[in-house]
Amino acid sequence: MKWQQALIDYKHYLQIERGLSENSIENYSYDIKKLINYLEEHSISVSPISVDNDVVKQFIYSISKSINPRSQARLISGLRNFFDYLIFENYRKTNPLDLIESPKIGRKLPDTLSIKDIDNLIHTIDLSYQYMGINLGERNRAIIETLYSCGLRVSELIELKISDLYFDEGFIKVTGKGDKQRFVPIGSTTQKYIEIWREIRNHIDVQDNSKDILFLNYKGKKLTRAMIFTIIKKLVKTSGLKKNVSPHTFRHSFATHLLENGADLRAIQMMLGHESITTTEIYMHVDRSHLSDVLNKFHPRK
Repeated sequence: MKWQQALIDYKHYLQIERGLSENSIENYSYDIKKLINYLEEHSISVSPISVDNDVVKQFIYSISKSINPRSQARLISGLRNFFDYLIFENYRKTNPLDLIESPKIGRKLPDTLSIKDIDNLIHTIDLSYQYMGINLGERNRAIIETLYSCGLRVSELIELKISDLYFDEGFIKVTGKGDKQRFVPIGSTTQKYIEIWREIRNHIDVQDNSKDILFLNYKGKKLTRAMIFTIIKKLVKTSGLKKNVSPHTFRHSFATHLLENGADLRAIQMMLGHESITTTEIYMHVDRSHLSDVLNKFHPRK
């Protein structure tokens, strides 16, 4: 079918022209598949690339009952991008989402952990934990330390390579969104825990396609995003911490603690790999007491 080829071409466009990761491409594709499923379930005999404004409005109204405003806004944005691509490639003349507004959503402040929370989580890790003769407790400690001390996204963590470690210079090379690379400082404590894990890693039969990957499972394969979530979920439960913690929570905490201790936004932006400073500015809302401290310290009329 013509629309199936259009979807394949769109995925190639996202990968090659926009340089998006597999996860981002999958999210965009999932939005389109939701629309396709809606057409099939309601026996609407029109191609996904030929839908009009009325059909799209009905679809969005239908799905808005089961998703929150933020997810709805992301869905609308994803579909709008898809139809813009179809116009560019002459599949159609107009975008059926041009007159559809995204729901108003407030700016969501990131969840953060205190330094004490993070220390407690790390101390909760059972460093003697082994599976199939491999000490995974030391690996898990290195994972948590790296997430927090370097402010990595979970996708950046699982793709981190041994060849990306520049410990003599005090940096690691991180490949972020759109395959953009940046250098992030890494502290001596985190280096020490990684080196302990690397010594253990040397005794694992590593799969050929994971030879340079730093963090592995007991089979010698690269860890999945889901596995990192599972490790953290179990750790939080064991520690008794009553907070909703994900890998991204450590990244938010990294940025918040830097800001609270006097780091400037531009430096935080570079370490996080944010393309725009406005993305980093959300951390200015986390602890406003920091702003008062800056004023009292530096303003001549304090």
